[in-house]
Amino acid sequence: MKARCRQQVGQPAVINCLVNFDHLFISAVNSSSASCRELQAPRLPKAGETIHGHKFFTGFGGKGANQCIQAAKLGAKTAMVAKVGKDFFGDSYIQNFKDNGVHTECVFQASDAATGAASIIVNDAGENAIVIVAGANMLLGTAELKVALPALRRTEVLLCQLEISPECTLQALRMARQHHVKTIFNPAPAVPDLDPDFYTLSDVFCCNESEAELLTGSPVATVEDAHRSSQELLRRGCGTVILTMGARGCVVLEAQGAALCHVQAPAVKAVDTTVSESEGELSWWFR
Repeated sequence: MKARCRQQVGQPAVINCLVNFDHLFISAVNSSSASCRELQAPRLPKAGETIHGHKFFTGFGGKGANQCIQAAKLGAKTAMVAKVGKDFFGDSYIQNFKDNGVHTECVFQASDAATGAASIIVNDAGENAIVIVAGANMLLGTAELKVALPALRRTEVLLCQLEISPECTLQALRMARQHHVKTIFNPAPAVPDLDPDFYTLSDVFCCNESEAELLTGSPVATVEDAHRSSQELLRRGCGTVILTMGARGCVVLEAQGAALCHVQAPAVKAVDTTVSESEGELSWWFR
């Protein structure tokens, strides 16, 4: 595994423990736990409309959790820093991490907030509409990051999104930079007034077309559009930009003036796009 990674992967320790890991992910357990409900229907309902679906199930999710477990399934040793509720769903979520080989010493439980939840509707084309309730995710903060600092200091790759409070995410990225840890940042859910420090603290900045459009103000409909948006993101201070484009694959731009790399995606029939984008960054490191 290490020989195939683009970067040599490091070894963080988790709180008061000398067990070594290849990655440390600081991320929210957003819209997740056993209360992540997915409903499948022929199409997405319109406002005020009730339609019949044909499948329903509950499961675990959240961008950070998906990425962390995917890395573990690829053979890396991973740890998660997150906050869930002190409830049935939170207990189930922690057990799911353990069942998938993810270290949970930095997964905290809040007694004053419920575990995050989501409701996802997926149509027959694989498109989705999602409503999330962040819950305990938004309570992850400075105190928890301080506890996780011994682990963070010993890792080489930190992966963050915006599914916890932006202030907490920014603090984690700053801590990573201070300790020479490589950072991968996924600006989702996207906000138009993103703090400029997010760009300069991102060694790898990974976003999709709609997020890039919201951040740069320019539509991304073609590979050429993606190139221009990536250049703009680099100008803001990102080290490398990965812009995912669904069925059209992704573009990678590593430095101003460098040639654009367009990674084409094989043609597939989309079944469910809910978690596909969460794994885009990982492929950059595990190739």
